[in-house]
Amino acid sequence: MRDPKANRPLFQDADNLPGRAPIIGTGSGTGNGTGAGPVVLNAQALQALSHLGGDFISPRMLCSLWRLGESAVVFAIGASLWGLEALPAQTGILAGIGAAAAGAAVGAAILTSAHTYELSFLKSFALRLWRVAVGLGLAVGLVASALYFLSSATFNAFPFVTWYLALLGVIVPARLILGHNLRHWARNGRMERRALIVGGGKNAETLIRGLEMQPGNDIRICGIFDDRNDRRSPPLVAGYPKLGTIAELVEFARRTRIDMLIVTLPLSAEQRLLVLLKQLWVLPLDIRLAAHAGELKFRPRTYSYVGSLPLIDVVDRPLADWDAIAKRALDVTAALFAILLLSPVMAAAAIAVKLDSPGPVIFRQKRHGFNNQVVQIFKFRSLYHEMSDPDAKQIVTKNDRRVTRVGAFIRKTSIDELPQLFNVLRGDLALVGPRPHAVHAKSSRDETFTEIVDGYFGRHKVKPGITGWAQIHGWRGEIDEPEKLVKRFEFDLFYIENWSLLLDVYILAMTPLSLFRTKAAY
Repeated sequence: MRDPKANRPLFQDADNLPGRAPIIGTGSGTGNGTGAGPVVLNAQALQALSHLGGDFISPRMLCSLWRLGESAVVFAIGASLWGLEALPAQTGILAGIGAAAAGAAVGAAILTSAHTYELSFLKSFALRLWRVAVGLGLAVGLVASALYFLSSATFNAFPFVTWYLALLGVIVPARLILGHNLRHWARNGRMERRALIVGGGKNAETLIRGLEMQPGNDIRICGIFDDRNDRRSPPLVAGYPKLGTIAELVEFARRTRIDMLIVTLPLSAEQRLLVLLKQLWVLPLDIRLAAHAGELKFRPRTYSYVGSLPLIDVVDRPLADWDAIAKRALDVTAALFAILLLSPVMAAAAIAVKLDSPGPVIFRQKRHGFNNQVVQIFKFRSLYHEMSDPDAKQIVTKNDRRVTRVGAFIRKTSIDELPQLFNVLRGDLALVGPRPHAVHAKSSRDETFTEIVDGYFGRHKVKPGITGWAQIHGWRGEIDEPEKLVKRFEFDLFYIENWSLLLDVYILAMTPLSLFRTKAAY
């Protein structure tokens, strides 16, 4: 595995690093992750939120799925024609399927190189579809040429013409329909990336004007946030209102889908940038720095672009697009398999809990989930019902008299956590991620976790999990010392910054073994 310090934001120093080991004993808030307590949005921000409903269609995902779909169509039509013997049967069915697959691969490569899978092209009108027709013709022609030179059978061009015309008959009308829908979705804002501007004044105005001038701009500016007063940061910049402070920005981004923060401060304001990033990095979204705000130039890979407007990449969201889909697919598949495999264990545990003490079998508790949202998780009840503690105000300790006889065993073996597999199917949890803590959880010293760890809510940038990187390294059980929570936090950050599907599989494989090594669960 890579070192936890491998992925770091652009700005960092020894004491104020967003994403590094946390600081103990700072911050006291529980509302938005900034350490400033619950935040109340002003009327203008609430009004802006009310206009940000609706579903989002990811342009990147849509373009990728369309490419896969068209490749499948090319293959399916070619393979079907071979099956119906419209194409030369002398080559054999396996060779025919191979030729159809080659046509799909070559067609995808040609159409991709011709930029026909870019969003701007997919949205275009029928006059530009000649590129698609030429690309498909080249793909079919290359396959036909290969068979002509490689096959000993008499060559007949008519079947390939049939293949080509069939492709045109399916793909061209489908693209016309897609283009119509894309233009409709674009007008309705369903394909826009939502952005918030951090910092006001002249720099913000220059950025906004630059964004508005970009052809094909897909960014919707939802508002401006700035801690400075109105004299230095006016309430209206380039027609966009200032909706509040940075603390209010974090709360605003918790309540709706925001894709990007664009910071307009100059690089020379390093200390202020550090303070801002320390507040903002807890959010699961992209953070960009307006490149026009400074004179320094970086490597090309440092930038992302909106049209020709450069933005400096500071923080990327941990999971997006295909990564998020792959992780969700693993979660659902593995959770269903685990439920089937462990159903006898869960049934036995449920019976034992019911017979051991009066009360419900399932214990429900509110915990922090993705992006600080509150979710209700399920566990087998391990405490006496009359002594249950849904708010986790008193942590369970060794030889705790509230724990039942069956409860002690299922807590030690983590069998009490198995009902959370259903939370995974509901989408509340992932199989792997930082363990969710109760909303009002405290340490053995009666300290809230946000009082112990500065930036604690940064662990909520991904869905919490049933198991995690910290747990397989022994960091589970009672939090009787602040350093134990700090260590968990460090391991959680390492997981978030270094996530991969293979890392999830590794953690799942190591979880059963880690249960036999730990002595901290009771």
